[in-house]
Amino acid sequence: MAGGMSGQELPGEPPSLAAIEHHALGVIDRLPPAFRAHLGDVVLLVEEEADEETLASLGLEHPLELTGVYHGRPVGEKSAFDSGAAPDRIHLYRQAILAEWCETGVRLDDLVAHVTIHEIGHHFGLSDDDMHALEDAVSD
Repeated sequence: MAGGMSGQELPGEPPSLAAIEHHALGVIDRLPPAFRAHLGDVVLLVEEEADEETLASLGLEHPLELTGVYHGRPVGEKSAFDSGAAPDRIHLYRQAILAEWCETGVRLDDLVAHVTIHEIGHHFGLSDDDMHALEDAVSD
């Protein structure tokens, strides 16, 4: 597949890691400026599936149960005295996203946006209602 993703892919090769990352970065680019400014050094990683350590830490048994996860401390819990910590990370998991896409029929771009916003919401310590409002703000 060349370029990125349309909203709902046609049969053929499933979207690549790079295509999902491209879409997630587009979602981040559409965030309101106040949110983008406070993402700081958060790293976006798109991987095939969650590793066993991540699954175990969340009490999950199968990698298709996890579409994304935020590793870090929410902005409101950070301190000026924090140092030496790994950068906050947002992980998106391609295989679980594709499985959910097939199960639900939700547009793939909407699903990637939803997962991306949800993990960004954890970075900011947002409620589910606030995450939905932010998701609406970045809709095409």
